[in-house]
Amino acid sequence: MFKHILRSLTGGPVTEAAPAPSLDGLAELAGQLDRAAKARLGRSLSIRAVDAGSCNGCELELHALNNPLYDLERFGLRFVASPRHADVLLVTGPVTKNMGDALRRTWEATPDPKWVVACGACAIDGGVFAGSYACLGPVETVIPVDLRIPGCPPRPTELLAGLLALLERSARAA
Repeated sequence: MFKHILRSLTGGPVTEAAPAPSLDGLAELAGQLDRAAKARLGRSLSIRAVDAGSCNGCELELHALNNPLYDLERFGLRFVASPRHADVLLVTGPVTKNMGDALRRTWEATPDPKWVVACGACAIDGGVFAGSYACLGPVETVIPVDLRIPGCPPRPTELLAGLLALLERSARAA
């Protein structure tokens, strides 16, 4: 037993290294997102993250957007605590029966113009939780969805690219 403990302590983790992000590409993508938000809204984009019943995999990637590597604040993008200050509701997970009414009230409290982004496979189609007795289903069964970002979970760069596509699409529609 001590051999196994010693081997695990001296051998290091048995996980794969994360792929190295392209810092230049990341800066360009976030810069484009900030310019699109200022052109469309006249200010930076405010995002309210809503966990409607996920496994927290998508939330880890959302939190990564605020870490020193991605650092959304430097590009003027920010997460807000209240839906009354948000432009985008970024919803993760399938909507559970307990969260259905709360998600609907959050959407109603968000001022217009507002967009809803379904983040991850579970928010888009129920993912591994599809058909569960505890779930109402994907986000679009409760509130209208403007953009779907696939993945389990989607990477931070995919989240940034999705938000940029949302702003560019809404600018073309306006």
